[in-house]
Amino acid sequence: MSAIEFAPGLFTRGITPPLALADFKLVAFDMDSTLIDIECVDEIAAAAGRKAEVAAITEAAMRGEIADYKDSLRRRVALLAGVSEQALHEVYAQRLRLNPGVEAFVLACRAAGLKTLLVSGGFTFFSDRVRQRLQLDFARSNVLEISDGRLTGRMVDRPWGDIVDGAEKRRVLLEVCELMGISPDQAIAVGDGANDLPMMGAAGLSIAYHAKPAVREQAMLSIEQGGMDRALEVLR
Repeated sequence: MSAIEFAPGLFTRGITPPLALADFKLVAFDMDSTLIDIECVDEIAAAAGRKAEVAAITEAAMRGEIADYKDSLRRRVALLAGVSEQALHEVYAQRLRLNPGVEAFVLACRAAGLKTLLVSGGFTFFSDRVRQRLQLDFARSNVLEISDGRLTGRMVDRPWGDIVDGAEKRRVLLEVCELMGISPDQAIAVGDGANDLPMMGAAGLSIAYHAKPAVREQAMLSIEQGGMDRALEVLR
């Protein structure tokens, strides 16, 4: 199904705007390059002098050119071994910014009664802070292993598994829907990379935000110019 340009830089597919935001009960967000304007793993790699190497793997993974997301993340995290914990604080303080329109869109969702979920293939060091800053209800992401103040190049196993990949993002979305007693059709999923497609495909409304081509081509709403609050031109 081809996309229709609803407004300049705003494309819809398979939906008839406007939609009622209050008809939805949950909104799930990717973090890196969606809620925030960086890929955290790439910025941490800069402290190790390996940003170009890590960023190339990240770009390929987000475009869907690497089939095994877990393996791609393990490879990138392994290259971070020896980076100081202080570098994480510096990335957060100096490099991480919320994307335009994110705060306005999250506020509008909360005002309409939606619960908010952050589900990220990134790291809790950043997602915990972003969750608190935006007052999100739920979050799941990966934990970097730190020993003696330095990254070990590994991630910590969690009770639910080892790494948040596309399948885990979808599973978390469906689990939260079940806990809330709602249908996945009442959920919105917002992302930009190939690992977001499984959860976007499970949700009643999928929103691509300045996304990779494969994601733009499958999303029901694609924001290609402007901030995330442009979704409110479709969701009233």
